[in-house]
Amino acid sequence: MAKITQEKIIETAESLIAETHASEVTLSQISDKLGITHAALYKHFKSKQQLWEAVADNWFNKNILDQINIDISNYHDQRQLLHDWLWEFANAKKKAYNDDPQMFALNTRYVDSQPLVLQNVLWSSYKIIDQFMSYHDTNYERAEAILSAFTVFNLPTFAATWNLPNYHERFEQLWQLIEHGV
Repeated sequence: MAKITQEKIIETAESLIAETHASEVTLSQISDKLGITHAALYKHFKSKQQLWEAVADNWFNKNILDQINIDISNYHDQRQLLHDWLWEFANAKKKAYNDDPQMFALNTRYVDSQPLVLQNVLWSSYKIIDQFMSYHDTNYERAEAILSAFTVFNLPTFAATWNLPNYHERFEQLWQLIEHGV
């Protein structure tokens, strides 16, 4: 029997979501597929909520953050680095939406309906922005405010607008509004 890890449980949950096209896969379905008891899942995750947060976080990291390709050594201007990272971030969200809208919807529906989960999923993004800008905020408030300003480019609620012809123009207009405040 293969060793069961948090990563294996997350992978199994993701594969069941893909197979069933349903975001509410049951813990019993996951444990059955893994060949373990339902209770054994609780050795790795304290609650169903914690498991779904881990699944959402894993999907976000793989499909959004890991798709951003910026060589920070090429930048001497923090604002330009932030601008380019935010643009890459917006385009990674757009690509994930366009490449597989059904999985995008399934993975983000859970996050969108729970603001604290959304904040947890975005925490690594806040950390990246904080590092770029050398803010050293312990709770990443300024980074959160910056990313919040770009909600129209990163929240799935606005996904239908991401393929409009003025997408880049709208991004640049928003950037111009906040650029001097960052």
